[in-house]
Amino acid sequence: MRKRTARKRPPARVSRVSVGGVAVLLLLIGLMAGAAFAWLDYDRYTHAPLPVPSADATTDVARGTSYPLIVAQLRREGVIAGGFRYATYWRVLGRELGVAGRLHAGEYALPQGITPRELLRRMADGEVVQHRFTIVDGWTFRQARLALANEPGLEQTLPGASDEDIAKRVGIADGRPEGWFLPETYAWVKGESDFDVLKRAHLAMQKTLEKLWVARAGDTELETPYQALILASIVEKETAQPAERPVIAGVFARRLKFHMRLQTDPTVIYGMGDGYAGNIRRADLETDTPFNTYTRDGLPPTPIALPGAVAIEAALHPAPGDVLYFVARGDGSHEFTPTLEAHNRAVQKYQLRRGP
Repeated sequence: MRKRTARKRPPARVSRVSVGGVAVLLLLIGLMAGAAFAWLDYDRYTHAPLPVPSADATTDVARGTSYPLIVAQLRREGVIAGGFRYATYWRVLGRELGVAGRLHAGEYALPQGITPRELLRRMADGEVVQHRFTIVDGWTFRQARLALANEPGLEQTLPGASDEDIAKRVGIADGRPEGWFLPETYAWVKGESDFDVLKRAHLAMQKTLEKLWVARAGDTELETPYQALILASIVEKETAQPAERPVIAGVFARRLKFHMRLQTDPTVIYGMGDGYAGNIRRADLETDTPFNTYTRDGLPPTPIALPGAVAIEAALHPAPGDVLYFVARGDGSHEFTPTLEAHNRAVQKYQLRRGP
């Protein structure tokens, strides 16, 4: 009988395919985990506040600046932390929001807490910083020019130009700018000039005066819108009390009607120019100038200030009555009287006998 010998089987081979598959799987898992981490980090960063350098920080994007250059500028200004990772995040964010090629030039505020997403949204919408310049009721044109010249950030083009030149540039044919700029608050953005603000103020006054002139009282003594502007400037300078403006306008309307001289100190002061030192004397009242309403009849040749809409409204709708005189009480209000005799008593009471 033949003896059988056991045959040894060769050792099992580890499948190369199986090992390779596991490696690929692990690689995929690693990539997915890395991608998930990167996405979470990206999402966290783009929703987190930027390291704004200061509470009033801004960034100024020049016209024609590309998106990569804007990002580089923000890095130089300390708004974006350094490093390749954050620079990549900004490139991805620009594509995600679809704004990389449509950011507007201009000055942008960087408030505390602003995120990358919010900053790019503002740049895409052109939400540039809006500065404010206020022309105060009763300012003269000279005062308005001085304030404009001292407005930080506003491009200065008017220093050295005469009042007449400026008037003609904005469209005032006779070259007399006084009164023709509406006291209001005007918004301007970086890159605009002092002339741009004045032009808007002039257009605003034209529209306001035209609108109010159309709705004027039917029995007004004023013949033209310009006369209304002149009288409104006097009313503006005579009182800061809104309730008194129509009453004072009524006084001057009746004086014009009765061919009485207006005899108003603010016109005399305006005519004195630099000669006015803070007080007015009898000699000043007797010194003739084109604006001295004690020595000349009717209205002065131009406005004496920049009147607000309320003063123009009062000039065109004077209060009825018989009042012809008024005197300051010393508290910002006035005493109104219908006769010279009553007026003299009021002067005696409120001015001549005023104690220390």
